[in-house]
Amino acid sequence: MLNRYPLWKYLLILIVLIGGVVYSLPNLYPEDPAVQISSVQGDTTLDEAQLERVQQTLRDAGIGIKAVERDDTSVLIRLDDADHQLRTRDLLTDQLGDDFVVALNLAESTPGWLQNLAASPMTLGLDLRGGVHFLLEVDMDAAVTQRLEVNASAMREQLRSERIRYRGTDIDGRTLTITFTNDEDRDTARRLISREFRDFDFASEQDGRASLLVMTLTDQAVNEIQDYAINQNLTTLRNRVDELGVAEPLVQRQGPDRIVVELPGVQDTVAAKRVVGATANLEFRLEARPDTPDAETETFAFRNNPNRTADLMRDVIITGDSVSSANRSFDENGRPQVNINLDGTGGTLMNRATRTNIGRNMAVLFIEHKTRDRVVMEDGEEVTVREPYTERGLISLATIQSALGNSFRITGLDSPTEAAELALLLRSGSLAAPIYFVQERTIGPSLGAENIARGVMSVQIGLLLVVLFMLIRYKVFGIFANVALALNLTLLIAAMSLLGATLTLPGIAGIVLTLGMAVDANVLIFERIREELRNGLSIQQAIHAGYERAFSSIVDANITTLLVAVILFSIGTGPVKGFAVTLSLGIITSLFTALLVTRAMVNLTYGGKPVKKLWI
Repeated sequence: MLNRYPLWKYLLILIVLIGGVVYSLPNLYPEDPAVQISSVQGDTTLDEAQLERVQQTLRDAGIGIKAVERDDTSVLIRLDDADHQLRTRDLLTDQLGDDFVVALNLAESTPGWLQNLAASPMTLGLDLRGGVHFLLEVDMDAAVTQRLEVNASAMREQLRSERIRYRGTDIDGRTLTITFTNDEDRDTARRLISREFRDFDFASEQDGRASLLVMTLTDQAVNEIQDYAINQNLTTLRNRVDELGVAEPLVQRQGPDRIVVELPGVQDTVAAKRVVGATANLEFRLEARPDTPDAETETFAFRNNPNRTADLMRDVIITGDSVSSANRSFDENGRPQVNINLDGTGGTLMNRATRTNIGRNMAVLFIEHKTRDRVVMEDGEEVTVREPYTERGLISLATIQSALGNSFRITGLDSPTEAAELALLLRSGSLAAPIYFVQERTIGPSLGAENIARGVMSVQIGLLLVVLFMLIRYKVFGIFANVALALNLTLLIAAMSLLGATLTLPGIAGIVLTLGMAVDANVLIFERIREELRNGLSIQQAIHAGYERAFSSIVDANITTLLVAVILFSIGTGPVKGFAVTLSLGIITSLFTALLVTRAMVNLTYGGKPVKKLWI
């Protein structure tokens, strides 16, 4: 019989539509503006008296509180108005002092029954949700210096293994100089080193009685080092952002030495800077013996006790680059520690160094690159100059009890927060070169709310125009098309929510375009039905022929558009991807609603019934 679906097909369509409605519902519950209060140490929270004083302060300031939630380590205060967030943070920061951190937050408000079904709202991009934007600059000179330091350590070890005497090493710019006592040792070292290190131009010089081996990196080697530094930093920053749990962040290269980082939904700029911009790394070194020459040792102070120092060997056993995983825990005395697992190479080097030095102390050196601003006078004007500097401090100095392998732990940390951040940095990898913040912007949620309101208005206007056109042009069949259009929008929102896709302003443009394209298929079908009626077919035959004969044209047109959207997604970045995602999903949902949902409604209305006139 024409224009009848089997029962299973109706049930399948109904199940899909119910699922679409359920998983689109969380988007009716927007996130609440909130502030989160946690202690600096990360292991305590406000007591009842402090919490009551905090709430009274907000009430006195006329700031509406929607709800207060607390757990073992923090307090979350939901606010009635996003415009009060910054004022709330400032008030509470002044009241609580330096013992607590007050951070801006956006708290989910999805009902529990929807959360139990794994339903969550769409992720909003930076332009809709607000967040932070960083422009970072990679210190290319420091990248070259770090590579030379690694090479110098390897060369010293090679010279000692061949029993070639040297006085010391010196790094200046892209040049590494080794000082020898005589020409014979220098020439022997040059032949040995030149076979292993081919990225240098070698020269032999004299400085009084000293013989110098001067090695300068080639231009090609410098370019390779700098290119590696920017790519490695990109990878590391992406890993760090992933550890932060930020949905759909943007981390991409800009120009030869800059990186753009955008974190939607993050309102606490200070906390984001601390993790994203941290240039911390670890070095594991042996403590120097009393008879070690001064040229082979360095003296460092402990981070938690600057008055206590230790002499360490210049040679590094391994760095944080060899860490494959790290996590925070507590030792038997309840003090924070970091459990570390090394990769294969790192484990081999650690085992080789420790099995021959049992009973000797091994130090963990924490290295952090920072900058400070200094005001200088140039041509009678004050100019702020950024000065990079490096802080090095000992975390621990422990005796090697037995040969270590791929797993061990670091103790001597000040707080659980410090241990958690150190574990995060080690897991995500160290930066190949220091990075400095050139620009930072915070986009507040109020601006995002304005963008959302305008975007919703554009969707409503587009939807209204399409609905009016279809009603006027196709009458009853226009009603079918409009119902399918509403269901199409619901399914599109549900699909984006389920897939965790990010909605941006270009994505809203994709939705508006989808609404226009969604009725294209129905227009083709309805016009085909009209044509078949004019050709003399019966109403049932015309309906059946209209859907069957328009099918190939509809699929062909949408497949080509889908291919373009896939290409845009694969080669595009940021806003282009947002547009491509909504367009791709919109095409799929449009095909479903146009070919199946409207056909089901037509079948239920006209199928198997004697129809004298078709309102189309």
